[in-house]
Amino acid sequence: MDGLLMDKKPLALSFFWHMHQPDYRGSDGVMTMPWVFLHAIKDYYEMPWLVSRYPHIKATFNLTATLMEQLELYTDPLKYDYFLSLWAKYPSDLDLLSRQWLIKLCKSTQFETMVRPIKRYEYLYGKNEYSDDEMIDLEVLFMLAWCGNCLRSENLMVKEMLGRGEGFTQHDKERLLDELCSFIQTIIPFYASLQQEGRISVSTTPYYHPILPLLIDMENASLANPHTVLPQRPISLVEDARQHIERSIALYKKHFKKKPTGFWPAEGAVDTKSVALYREYGVEWIATDEAILFHTLGNENRKDLYKTYSFNGVTMGFRDHGLSDLIGFTYRFKSAEDAVNHFIHSVESIYNEQSDPSVFVIVDGENAWEFYENNGFDFFSALYSRLETTPWCKSVTMDEMAKGKNHIELETLHPGSWIHGTFDTWSGHPQKNRAWELIFQTRRDAGNFKGAVSDDTARKISEHFLASECSDWFWWYGDDHVSDFAVEFDLLFRNHLIAIYELLEFAPPANLYQPIVTMADSAPFWVKPQSPLTPIIDGKYSSFFEWLGCGSMDERKLYSTMDRVRGPIDTLYYGHDKKAIYVAFEGNVSKIDRRDLKLLVICEENSEQFEFDLERLTSAENDRVALDERLEIVLSRSHFGTMRLFHLRFELVSGSKILQTMPGNGALVIDLDEHYAANWFV
Repeated sequence: MDGLLMDKKPLALSFFWHMHQPDYRGSDGVMTMPWVFLHAIKDYYEMPWLVSRYPHIKATFNLTATLMEQLELYTDPLKYDYFLSLWAKYPSDLDLLSRQWLIKLCKSTQFETMVRPIKRYEYLYGKNEYSDDEMIDLEVLFMLAWCGNCLRSENLMVKEMLGRGEGFTQHDKERLLDELCSFIQTIIPFYASLQQEGRISVSTTPYYHPILPLLIDMENASLANPHTVLPQRPISLVEDARQHIERSIALYKKHFKKKPTGFWPAEGAVDTKSVALYREYGVEWIATDEAILFHTLGNENRKDLYKTYSFNGVTMGFRDHGLSDLIGFTYRFKSAEDAVNHFIHSVESIYNEQSDPSVFVIVDGENAWEFYENNGFDFFSALYSRLETTPWCKSVTMDEMAKGKNHIELETLHPGSWIHGTFDTWSGHPQKNRAWELIFQTRRDAGNFKGAVSDDTARKISEHFLASECSDWFWWYGDDHVSDFAVEFDLLFRNHLIAIYELLEFAPPANLYQPIVTMADSAPFWVKPQSPLTPIIDGKYSSFFEWLGCGSMDERKLYSTMDRVRGPIDTLYYGHDKKAIYVAFEGNVSKIDRRDLKLLVICEENSEQFEFDLERLTSAENDRVALDERLEIVLSRSHFGTMRLFHLRFELVSGSKILQTMPGNGALVIDLDEHYAANWFV
């Protein structure tokens, strides 16, 4: 590096890890789903612990109010966690439905990274019927699989049980539960101590994680996207928005003995009125996504992204969506060394090209790591140790960023969220709008109620209204996200509104008992091939029969608790004959900039790569590529020798930038001995 670059200020790199769970509590105060507990033993302590191991690394953590409140309940887990109340019972004491639900959850763990490494768990995972002894092993191993690296390395009981591997008893379950619940009580104090030391910043989010701009004014949905269909008869819930902010600040002060300096608006959702509210309550900084900045400026010049901004007295950092998605979605497929090399190279390019840059990497802090080997330990260890010895890059907290000078003042702010810069994930679809309309209906009925309401009842009613406004309910409605527990989320949402009528002592409307989610809504994201095929590779939408019987994967349905800018490809189609494998990619293909564009195909079994040059439309001998209305490739079977079953991944790469990794669920399984009869459906 020459002397000129050495004189430059280091690049300011802000890691921001968002920790969030919706409120799983019903009207009885019991959490109906176990995800707070499971991520507590795997991620909520683990992530700041990883930072603490490197004295020169700093980061920001966002703890939502509903997460902090539910963590507090694990002083009495059998009272407040429905899953644990079943898990703690001897298997023979469970009724059939409870036993089936418990098994469903114990088999919901990510298989490749969490189940397969534990041999007894892998064996039990494949069974459908269990003896009581097998059931106890399944339950204990499920819990151990969720234990993070900190617990596995430092907790004697967890280490002993993992080493034993099987033959657990009911008493082992009781001991393990007590140990893990004691561990959970140390999580929030650990954040507080690291913040006190100046190692991290801790921010929070409006109380029940609502889309604040939509509460204030539903018209924001159509301002962000003019094609969005609004719910019928919307009303402003601005006073609820105030309550969400006030209550979150109060809870933060309880744990951290001071007011929060920063907020992550739920889903990065902002507009001018919500920012004005943050300023009114003394919030100094917020963060959101690059799409908001680009919409606000009216261009997508990336040099504008690597600066800090201010709007209406509130400092703002804008998320680099590409770098964030690399960590959230792409690097799990790479070795720790390759991933870190790619990340450092990407950040160094920003440093070399920009003057005094600030880079904001903002990622879900809990859901990505179960897709990484070792819960991301290898990746983070390599990343943080590398950054400690990189002189041109300095990690900073968001509090430090906000204290800086020379923030650029924005004259206006475009409304939107971190997903595509719109609110379409939470409004517009008939199911999402139906949920809003039920809130508005309940609000009107409660407002028109003429009977006497005690202070305690009024408090409970307000609680249910605020909880019903959580962004997560709307996330699962519609067809943009898929979950095995969508029906449970739907019931949780509607039960908040039903409870309001019951507190007012009059009958809830019948439409609140009608599920918004139905089984028919869940179209499969993966359809397996139903016959061999030999299509013409010309990049065009040719005859319907040309790809008839192919398999398909819908990338739009592959993301659940996280989302991303997926890249230009929405759907891939595939199949094979005796000579070749055929893959077609559909989406926004015609608008791809083909300069220096490549498609890499990686075979996971031997790490061999096959390159298709999409600028010159060239490929290896016996392979072919066509790019017109869609992208189509032929991959010769000769590449795979005697292999009959193998796994392929696809990377769309522009220069050194990875635009998209497919499929989003891991790898495409190619079975040359496919038994097509099993894949037919009507």
